[in-house]
Amino acid sequence: MKWIKKGLIYKPDGKFGWNQTHAHVLCADTSFEDKLRIHYSTRDEKGRCIASFLDLNPNNLSEVLYVHDKPTLALGKAGTFDDCGIMPTWFLNHPNGEKWLYYIGWTVRNTIPYHNSIGIAKSTDGLNFTKMFEGPVIHTIATEPLFNGSCCVLFDKGLFKVWYLNCTDWYNAPDGKIEPCYHLKYAESVDGINWVRQGKIAIDYKDEVEGGISRPTVLIEDGIYKMWYSYRAIDDYRTNTERSYRIGYAESQDGIDWTRLDEQVGIDISESGWDAQMIEYPLVINHKGEKIMFYNGNGFGASGFGYAVSK
Repeated sequence: MKWIKKGLIYKPDGKFGWNQTHAHVLCADTSFEDKLRIHYSTRDEKGRCIASFLDLNPNNLSEVLYVHDKPTLALGKAGTFDDCGIMPTWFLNHPNGEKWLYYIGWTVRNTIPYHNSIGIAKSTDGLNFTKMFEGPVIHTIATEPLFNGSCCVLFDKGLFKVWYLNCTDWYNAPDGKIEPCYHLKYAESVDGINWVRQGKIAIDYKDEVEGGISRPTVLIEDGIYKMWYSYRAIDDYRTNTERSYRIGYAESQDGIDWTRLDEQVGIDISESGWDAQMIEYPLVINHKGEKIMFYNGNGFGASGFGYAVSK
């Protein structure tokens, strides 16, 4: 597999107070004929994640047609799981005709930097979204006591299937930081809301150096489940290019048991520019006969997002 980079698409210009920096962790509504709608997370003046969207020209993905001038969802009321930030993580055209937006809720705690869970908002027009619940649908349980984050949700063979980030540890790094460690798990649901979680690991750490696997995106082609994701070292990954995020790839016959094939991913950091320090958070879609990968680069999306094409 070989990806051809097409360059940077969008970086916030700070025009709006809620959209100061970052455009990261993308998900796409592909149901429109005249546009490709990209839901993304930005950051406001206080550094909080805020959800919104923009539209791309479907015939020229480098062209931004429209940038929405307000957040998609309001932060939750004090004490709820999303009172400190909202980050879209997966868009699903539901079989019932509704549009569902799975999102990561952010809140803070006293002993760790942050805590994440996954909620759902829905829409009938793809423009106006309302939260389905005040609480999350994928959250801490007895066997997953830390946090859950980015996910991919597909409706396949009569079931909703999710591949999701699960935090396994908070690591006390030598530099004094406390770093989250997370890999990817798998679960199923009959309604997309209530999930049967049996602790099935989809993509695990490959060695003791690896400490973060995130942002899964899955396509099913010719009966093969194909997944792209991000992976990084356990620490010193923020500024050390050798330990920063890269994009990985895996395949599966059933969507449950996976084989990592990172060496076949066909994309890496550039020699210079907006994605020369790290490359992460892939979203892969089929679009007009081509496979498109949207992704983030330097600063975990501070440099904006771009795309690559694999024919």
